Amino acid sequence: MKQLDVKGQTIIKTNYEIVKVVDGDGIIAKNLISNKEEEIRFYGIDAPELTPCKKLKQDERETHLSGRFLIELALQSYEFLRTKAKIGKRITLIQEVGNEQDPYGRTLAYVVLPNGNTLNEIMVKNGFAKPYDKLYCSELPKYQELNLRAKTRKKGLYLLVDRF
Repeated sequence: MKQLDVKGQTIIKTNYEIVKVVDGDGIIAKNLISNKEEEIRFYGIDAPELTPCKKLKQDERETHLSGRFLIELALQSYEFLRTKAKIGKRITLIQEVGNEQDPYGRTLAYVVLPNGNTLNEIMVKNGFAKPYDKLYCSELPKYQELNLRAKTRKKGLYLLVDRF
């Protein structure tokens, strides 16, 4: 994997394909051997919420942006991810040992495309997601740097806002 520099032990899961894009920082993937589907939450990133929820209210308070506007940003993030995470595309999941699920039971992973790029990094680099530090991720410093670059260059959502 050419761009990933994960520290510590990892779990590498191959033979997965994208079934659905959930939002700007999550997908549903199917294990092609077991046919089992898993909801995957991308390590180290956060995109605006697509639907009204507790997190959206929290984001409204933190950003001073309306929930309706944040949902519009979320739609842009979702649509961008849909262009990168095509249904049926084969992927590899890389997980950090001891940090495999979020509090909601979703699988945490770096989602690696056939060309070696990670969807996690693509979303931050293009300004459609920001670094997320509430759950451990060894790539967080890299994502923070990429986010600053995207913000400075007014890429993605940063074309419309200076924070989300």
